[in-house]
Amino acid sequence: MPNLVLVIGNKAYSSWSLRPWLLMKQAGIAFEELRLSLYAKDARKTLLLHSPTGRVPVLRDAGITIWDSLAISEYLAEKYPRMQLWPADVAARAHARAISAEMHSGFMTLRHQMPMNVRRKLPVRAKSAELDADIARVESIWNECRSRYSAAGPYLFGGFCIADAMYAPVASRLHTYGVPLGGAAGQYAMTIQALPAMQEWIAGARTETEVNPQYEA
Repeated sequence: MPNLVLVIGNKAYSSWSLRPWLLMKQAGIAFEELRLSLYAKDARKTLLLHSPTGRVPVLRDAGITIWDSLAISEYLAEKYPRMQLWPADVAARAHARAISAEMHSGFMTLRHQMPMNVRRKLPVRAKSAELDADIARVESIWNECRSRYSAAGPYLFGGFCIADAMYAPVASRLHTYGVPLGGAAGQYAMTIQALPAMQEWIAGARTETEVNPQYEA
């Protein structure tokens, strides 16, 4: 049995859970998945048994507990240095960290107006200049990375890395809401959506019975 246990929420909706789950699947890191329903009765009480914040995801490794998607990713990068979960090149690694941190703390309008729902195709809730700006910024990031690093592979920095895991839920959101992207950004979004691990996550979401009306309207 793997030493690593990744505690996640509902696959249909939990974008933060997807990030470390996808990273570990792509890297071939063995782990035990513990899925907790975020909408069950006493969900908060159950979550607090695993997470000091009462939120997911949480990674447990023997006596170590790490919460927050980016912190988990950094921990894995240190634990498995040969897997190069960040780009090997110093400049590329700095770039990858910068856009990952931007994703971690930004794009609030996109999050609120286009909540993750991997099981559905939905119309955009409310178009706005702020939402357009968020989408344009994502497209710009993807186009710039693909322009710089396309010769090294099909992902943002060539090989799949933490930055790709951080932006994977955005690719899913754009697919759910039918947002068209052109050029390299559009191709990159399709590449992420087609990943076998991503399709495994979506298949798992479709087996879930919980429904949150807030993310279905």
